[in-house]
Amino acid sequence: MTGTFPRAMVLGLCALLASACAGPGYYAQAVGGHLSLMNDRQDVDGYLAQAGPGDPLAERILVARDVLSYAERQLALPADDAYSQVVVTGHDAVVWNVVAAPPLSLVPREWCFIVAGCVPYRGYYDPDDAEAFAARLRQRGDDVIVSPASAYSTLGWFDDPLLDTWLDAPDPYLAGTLVHELAHRRLYVAGDTAFSESYASFVESAGVSRWLQDTGRGEQVAAWQRRKAMSAQWRQLVDRYRGQLANLYATTRPEGERLAAKAELFGALRRDYDRLRNDEWQGSDPWRWFFDAGANNAGMALVSQYQGGHCAFEQLFENSDGDFERFHQAAASIAGRDADTRARWLETPCP
Repeated sequence: MTGTFPRAMVLGLCALLASACAGPGYYAQAVGGHLSLMNDRQDVDGYLAQAGPGDPLAERILVARDVLSYAERQLALPADDAYSQVVVTGHDAVVWNVVAAPPLSLVPREWCFIVAGCVPYRGYYDPDDAEAFAARLRQRGDDVIVSPASAYSTLGWFDDPLLDTWLDAPDPYLAGTLVHELAHRRLYVAGDTAFSESYASFVESAGVSRWLQDTGRGEQVAAWQRRKAMSAQWRQLVDRYRGQLANLYATTRPEGERLAAKAELFGALRRDYDRLRNDEWQGSDPWRWFFDAGANNAGMALVSQYQGGHCAFEQLFENSDGDFERFHQAAASIAGRDADTRARWLETPCP
């Protein structure tokens, strides 16, 4: 992990899927940024042939190849010819996503894109452009978060490259990024970020666990399982405070009172998180980015996109007897339902 955000947390959707409701300036940076990235691709075989002994990036590419082969054979994911190229950006992120929500609502703003549908963020290839857009949203009173994305997916429209922004991550996280992005190639519901991200995040969690076990990386399983247990505690904590915030926002109390109570709830969330970090996680601080970024409604929306629905997909996986092909087919069947039915299904409680 680098920076303040988890490397595999945010999907950097291909900005070439141009916004149907944005202006020409946004379209220009989206197309220009995407084409610049594509022009910098190098053939993986060529890179490996030229790499010197002990080249760290070459070693990570070989791990990525192992993950891709395993994902296609054992996780029923469409690796195909994806990631046959590599891009060396020299940066920690490739896209910066802006998420916003009203000051008294947990429902994020949405922007509509061709193909990808309406999504609760806008992506920028230049962090200064992202911050400028975020500043305009804050000026009108929104809660805003700018989230750097190290991963990048075109949902199968292009031959996605490997990126140095996440190749140097430890094995489980490198594998997690690849499995997450391949899951989007297998199943993506346009306009339903919550379902699509929850599905990909669960496939990532279950797929990496199996990859570690099957490829002789057993010594890393305990740490990965511990991280999953911490994620479950974080989900429970966020869900509890999300419920309290939703109840507060739904009241008829004066706006000033609700804003003051909101600040108290986010303060209490921070204190509860600190207790988990210090008492149970032995000082581990994986979600510090949430508080560093402002701990607001936009951050709550971002967390819910990626960590909501875990229990629903876990139950579906168990009902599929741990068979990934059956699981993907069952998930696709649920994806075919109407949006309200999918949303209710995602709220399936844990046993």
